[in-house]
Amino acid sequence: MTNIPETGRTSRVQIRLVVIQILVLSLLGTLGGRLWYLQIREGAEYQKQASGNHVQQVVDPAVRGDILDARGVPLADNETRLVVSASRTDLLKQKDDGKAVLTKLADVLGMKPEEVMQKVRLCDAKTPQPCWNGSPYQPIPVTDEATPKQALQIRERAEDFPGITAEPEAVRRYAGPGKSNTAQVLGYLSPVTDEEIQKAKDTDSPYLRSDMVGRSGLEREYDRVLRGKAGVTRYEVDNLGRVIGKAKADAAESGSNLVTSIDSRVQRVAEYELDKAMKTARQQYDKITEENYKADSGAVVVMEAKTGRIVAMASAPTYDPNVWVGGISAKDYKALTGKNSDYPLLNRAIQGQAAPGSTFKVVSTAAAVQAGYPWDGGYPCTSSYSVGSQVFKNFEGENFGPISLGRALEVSCDTVFYGLADKEWKRDGGINPKKGQPKDYFFKTAHQFGLGKETGIDLPNEVTGRVPDRQWKLDYWKANKDAWCKSGKKDGSYVEKIAYENCLEGNKMREGDEINYSIGQGDTLVTPIQEAVIYGAVANGGTMYQPTIGKAIISADGKSVQEIKPRKNGRLPVGQATLKGMNDAFAGVITRGTAAWKFGGWPQDKIPLHAKTGTAEVYGKQTTSWLATYSKDYTVIMTIAQAGTGSGASGEAVRNIYSAIYGVQGDGSVDKKKALLPEPQKGLPKVRTDGTIAAPKITGDPGKDAEAYQQNNPTNGDDQQPATSPSPTRGNSNTRRRPRRRGSRRMLT
Repeated sequence: MTNIPETGRTSRVQIRLVVIQILVLSLLGTLGGRLWYLQIREGAEYQKQASGNHVQQVVDPAVRGDILDARGVPLADNETRLVVSASRTDLLKQKDDGKAVLTKLADVLGMKPEEVMQKVRLCDAKTPQPCWNGSPYQPIPVTDEATPKQALQIRERAEDFPGITAEPEAVRRYAGPGKSNTAQVLGYLSPVTDEEIQKAKDTDSPYLRSDMVGRSGLEREYDRVLRGKAGVTRYEVDNLGRVIGKAKADAAESGSNLVTSIDSRVQRVAEYELDKAMKTARQQYDKITEENYKADSGAVVVMEAKTGRIVAMASAPTYDPNVWVGGISAKDYKALTGKNSDYPLLNRAIQGQAAPGSTFKVVSTAAAVQAGYPWDGGYPCTSSYSVGSQVFKNFEGENFGPISLGRALEVSCDTVFYGLADKEWKRDGGINPKKGQPKDYFFKTAHQFGLGKETGIDLPNEVTGRVPDRQWKLDYWKANKDAWCKSGKKDGSYVEKIAYENCLEGNKMREGDEINYSIGQGDTLVTPIQEAVIYGAVANGGTMYQPTIGKAIISADGKSVQEIKPRKNGRLPVGQATLKGMNDAFAGVITRGTAAWKFGGWPQDKIPLHAKTGTAEVYGKQTTSWLATYSKDYTVIMTIAQAGTGSGASGEAVRNIYSAIYGVQGDGSVDKKKALLPEPQKGLPKVRTDGTIAAPKITGDPGKDAEAYQQNNPTNGDDQQPATSPSPTRGNSNTRRRPRRRGSRRMLT
């Protein structure tokens, strides 16, 4: 027998094996636990970190689409410039947060150090413009006007400019063809913010940190189609940052091009004539205020009457939209937004609202017909209209005797509309009507004409205007009652008396409220685009179109064309007989009414024009000029604040716009070769096989050219009466009413 165990192992060996087994199992358990911790519990976090460490993204910005006029002429496109940018991430790694580098950069670029530092600081509630409102991780453009010499200096001395780059980049350009401006219509771009990135990340059009987005105008309204889609290339890199392969690449998709209905030649003429009319008005003396007219703002709309497409839209004061490209300076930003700027960023064609004056009588006339008053009734056009002790006067005390509604429009007789509105107010129950009693034809008709709401034009931030009906008065009174009652005094100043009256009965429709309302005064507010829709509808037979500027969206390769069709917004609440009467009356305004002195010699037999003048009174300011006109093809609306009468301030300018469109020369002859747009542009510009769009060149200055054609016009700058058809009455060449003392207004009774 032997002493060796059958297993061949001694007890010592067996113990060692057990210990080793325990150690192995412990190590396996520890490894398994660690693997569970890394892959299960913290797996997502480490996966995210690993992805960040080993995959880097390079963004290739998409080329933004062009904005073109109706003939294909670029209004906004792109050009290559040398852009100098600064990386805040790299600058903040330096001891002085990059101040020394930015100071040296300013010296190379010929800029002030503080100007450069302002451009790279981040915007917040306490930081005024200029500042960077985009992502802090994106390179911030300092200038897009670097010269090749400056760029070479920066690149050759890279060690002196850490975090600074100088590269050729495609930047936005607002071309201004034919010296047109179109600033408020086009809008401008600025960098996307982190908030916008987060908000859009789960949508079908997310932003990248490098994106520039539209902030106003067409750039904002059509941002999604213009912006395109940036390309992203993802590279695999090791922990030393060396590229070891390409993971994935998404090619950039260029933005689509937007064709508009704007004609850049007519746009230039409209801008030129508006500017000239405002300058001329400032040379005229206002007898009421005993100083020259201020003519501080204005707008023009030229619209196709049968489609609602906008041919031209000008707003004054204006600005150069290129100041936003590459970042705006402190000086330019102050000029655009300061208290003394007159706020040129506003598009007064859609955001400027004012009392419409007598141009509103088209609504009051329709309301009277709806209320049952016959068109040819004999309505007394007396020199004044009395309500209690208050006397409402007609312009210069004119007295035409009994006249029709058409004649009342033609000569703009206030007292006819005073009487009609007063009768309706009494029929509706006066100041305390019974429940369900008021018909309110004058107010309901205004709503049916589309007033008090947006027209739906394809531009952002359109305002609604105001129809001061009973509901509005009640809401307004509730909001202001406490202030009125606190400041009002029965025997105080004019303003204190008004506050006292409003405190007592500002929630009620008073007799004077409706009388003032009937001639476009009081609390009524309209915008030029609303008037364009109304008078365009009168011109085309009653259809109200939604005004549009976008005409078609064409893909970058030219293979996809999406036309934007005209849209109807309903019909005017008037019959064809009433429309015919209105047309005849508005034609009479041109030949023998309140605008005749500015349209003498116009070829009315060849190109019939129609018009309605308006002079709106504004408390504490000079009168606002309105002129609403139309031909069979176009509607032209012009308004100038603090400029005087409708025809006096705007008549010559509006006539010159029509002359340029139709080729009417100063002597009244028509030269079709010089006509800019005798018929509305129907088709789209030609798209070439490579996707580019053919466009004619604009030579010269259409505004000055059109002015030169009018040198022989005997009525330009003249106060003479028309030569074609003499006015049957005196005094129609000026305003509707007698001059009144500054600060006065009709008392509410």
